[in-house]
Amino acid sequence: MSEHPRRVAVLGSTGSIGTQALEVIAAHPQRFELVALCAGGSNTALLAQQAQQFQPRLLGVYNDDAAKTLSDQLGESCPNTQILAGPEAAEQIAAESGADVVLNAITGSIGLKPTLAALKTGATLALANKESLVVGGALVQQAAQRPGQVVPVDSEHSALAQALASGRHQKGLCAVPEAGRSELSGHSEVSKLVLTASGGPFRGWEAQALASVTPQQALKHPNFAMGLMVTTNSATMVNKALEVIEAHLLFDVPLPQVETVIHPQQYIHSLVEFQDGSTIAQAGPPRMLVPIALGLSWPDRLERVDTPIDWTHPMNWEFEPLDHNAFPAVQLAKQAAASSATHMAVYNAANEQAVTAFHAGRLSFTGILATVEEVLAAHTGVPQADADLEAVLGAETWARARAEERITEVGA
Repeated sequence: MSEHPRRVAVLGSTGSIGTQALEVIAAHPQRFELVALCAGGSNTALLAQQAQQFQPRLLGVYNDDAAKTLSDQLGESCPNTQILAGPEAAEQIAAESGADVVLNAITGSIGLKPTLAALKTGATLALANKESLVVGGALVQQAAQRPGQVVPVDSEHSALAQALASGRHQKGLCAVPEAGRSELSGHSEVSKLVLTASGGPFRGWEAQALASVTPQQALKHPNFAMGLMVTTNSATMVNKALEVIEAHLLFDVPLPQVETVIHPQQYIHSLVEFQDGSTIAQAGPPRMLVPIALGLSWPDRLERVDTPIDWTHPMNWEFEPLDHNAFPAVQLAKQAAASSATHMAVYNAANEQAVTAFHAGRLSFTGILATVEEVLAAHTGVPQADADLEAVLGAETWARARAEERITEVGA
């Protein structure tokens, strides 16, 4: 345990993960010092409140108009805070904040550059932006300078790290280590990783019934309040697909050995099956406070982060297989990840474009994955040896344009 507070930068501070992270930081002032905040700029009033509470040295927003509004809202309340504006603000904060821990809670692949910038400084990356690892792949793995530098914040991957710590690797396997190889590589004790999923608002629906789903229905997640993109991705199971690829990359487990099971109550966050037939599950309330706190403090545990499960009350937990016919997102992602170094960048970009079109009334719910599948089929791919940042970003740009062509052709 460090004698000095960990300096923390929070990217995406006004979102669900970011606001809860600030709750954890505020509750443990002896453990953390908040040095930087960054957000997209859609809620400058909240960002201003956060800045006034924590008095960070750096404050970032995505565009100049939001920066002016934020400056007016702050007035003279944060005299020692510098405001950065523009698309590169998050990357600049990750690179220049001097943080010991950078929490990347940005939504979407725009989090890739801040992820790489944070790793370059040697800071611990508390990763809630799964897209940056899924899209960046080997780029992120190669950028990691030490074992343990990347710590997952998604509850599923935090659960896997905790469960893996019960095996021979007592520190847990929660990071992308040097040269992209995890401590799990070459060891036979782990049979498979099993990620749990709530099943979303359409659990149990037949494939044909999903065609009439409305945006309002897709945004009614049964357990969590999240942003538009993540909530919709949870409804299509794309979010779980990205998590499967993330687990494969984080823990270096072959894709066929990473599975998904539907668990509506979401008390079991994920499981590790060992070669001897035993399974270790990590359980906790269906909330994010514990994985967020662990992401900031790993490998230490903080006190009184969340209320534990009350085992004196009866409860029933259900488990059922994922219907891959109705929800093909996971299998499609596995195929993409196995195809080339850029296919997952295409998968994610096409999906983001399609989700935006769905909420604009331009595409049906089932058209989201149909669009992703068609764009992937048209992508030739880039070999691993040629997959630099320019190639990944170029694949994304191509995928968004190709997806838009397909959306325009088929309509809603």
